[in-house]
Amino acid sequence: MRAKAEKPRSDIYETITEKLLAAIESNPGDPIMPWQRGGTQPVLPTNAITGQSYRGVNILSLWVSALERGYDSGEWATLRQWNEKGAHVRRGETASPIVFYREVSVPAEPASESSEAETERVRFARGYWVFAAEQVDGYQHAHALPANPIERIAAAEAYFAATRATMVVGGTQACYRRSTDTIHMPDEARFLDIDGRTRTEAWYAVLGHEATHWCGAPHRLNREFGKRFGDDAYCFEEACAEIGAAFLCARLGITIEPHPDHARYIQHWLKVMKASPRAIFAAAAKAQEAVTYLDGLQSRPSIT
Repeated sequence: MRAKAEKPRSDIYETITEKLLAAIESNPGDPIMPWQRGGTQPVLPTNAITGQSYRGVNILSLWVSALERGYDSGEWATLRQWNEKGAHVRRGETASPIVFYREVSVPAEPASESSEAETERVRFARGYWVFAAEQVDGYQHAHALPANPIERIAAAEAYFAATRATMVVGGTQACYRRSTDTIHMPDEARFLDIDGRTRTEAWYAVLGHEATHWCGAPHRLNREFGKRFGDDAYCFEEACAEIGAAFLCARLGITIEPHPDHARYIQHWLKVMKASPRAIFAAAAKAQEAVTYLDGLQSRPSIT
């Protein structure tokens, strides 16, 4: 009896793309993030070393930075302060600006030539740069979630480890940062069993999404990421990354069928882009290229 031939990997990608198209037609709605984004109330920023709360415009500045980057610890300090604490700011991390005022005495303008010299108090502003607790190693911030690790899949761990991509876990945001060439994942404890997907499946789907972004860096596949949120190239990149996540989940045997939320996410960006119906095939071709690139990293000799 002839053994059944294994389906070529390219055909698997075509099958997944066809299923995604069908799912897009039958799964309207907005995508659901598979992890908790944090509380609705912002945490008052405090200095991690002195325990003192920041005041005035510094609160707004640090809230904006925290919102943009998915930080929720509320703890900040200068590079020198972190070093004195025994913690180390990771290479390539971007600091956030704050300002402090101090009063000094300066000579006052005399009312007349015969007036006695007087002084007046003047406020001077001095800028500082601080880093959040999520940007440092060697420090456990006060609002850290209790440990609730994802159940690991050995084959998937080995696959992503072979890429040698730098991954940072912590906070509430999943993203790929081109400035530091790092993949950022939310705290493992934030991932949920939701919408028919397990925490483990959600973790690897999100990791696959960010790994697809990682492949597009200029020194890798050099994909166009878009210049701003919502432009056509940005939307196309997001659709590409989510298709890549679906391909990787199938490639690694995590979830053979595309999850409905893959379809909702892709549909969302294609609608924003107002692209032709064939845009998904172009995005799928770029996603397949990314997975092929990741596959090629699996056979690299190990560093000794």
